[in-house]
Amino acid sequence: MSKIVTFGEIMLRLAPPDYLRFRQATTLESTFGGGEANVAVSCANFGMEVSFVTRLPKNDISDWCVSTLKSYAVDTSHIVYGGDRVGIYFLEMVP
Repeated sequence: MSKIVTFGEIMLRLAPPDYLRFRQATTLESTFGGGEANVAVSCANFGMEVSFVTRLPKNDISDWCVSTLKSYAVDTSHIVYGGDRVGIYFLEMVP
């Protein structure tokens, strides 16, 4: 097991591109976020061995989420599958 373990909810973030407001946008950019997942990715970026633990439904969105975490060298082998939904939040970036 990794030396650092983070656990918590990871969510799909939807945001308009280029600092647009929601009412101005015709598309939304998607990324995954959540405090603990962000810490796991940051630690991995510094070369630390890190695992992220959460519960996700078994679906394509979860597969996308896990592959994103793996792309940052975060160990996802302790993720448990169950439930029906991944949380979603919306964010407007203000310059």
